[in-house]
Amino acid sequence: MTMAYLANRDQQQTLEWLDGGLFTVLLDSQATQGRLTVGRFDVAKDEAPPFHLHTRDDEVFLLLKGEALVWVGDERHELSEGGIVYLPRNIPHGYRITSDHADLLLMATPAGIEEMFRHAGRDITTPRPEGFEITKEKLAEAAALRGNIILGPPR
Repeated sequence: MTMAYLANRDQQQTLEWLDGGLFTVLLDSQATQGRLTVGRFDVAKDEAPPFHLHTRDDEVFLLLKGEALVWVGDERHELSEGGIVYLPRNIPHGYRITSDHADLLLMATPAGIEEMFRHAGRDITTPRPEGFEITKEKLAEAAALRGNIILGPPR
């Protein structure tokens, strides 16, 4: 039987992520029976993940607020507020936030990408370890958990 799932904001997990940004897990594998992950980024200017690809999931992100540059393969695109990007698995991609702040909604199917964020990130409800950092090695290890491949530095 398929079950609906509801979580208020205080029930959602927020993780410290790259460059001090935040990633909130809105829906995860457990909530969607493995079908879908939905998360929300709250990030500052110049936040940029490494250029990468996903081998197991398709990704969509919606830029709720802000502006960004998006690379899909060798193509560079400007994305403005309200813009949306669909990234099928095995398509190299990356982005860089160009506005002072950005709010992005991420959706990935099937679910599971949240494992990567949880592995390398830090739950903000726990004390922040001194010198906390997501190193290149930790990020590569986390990405590999989900079959994500880091292809190069951020663009």
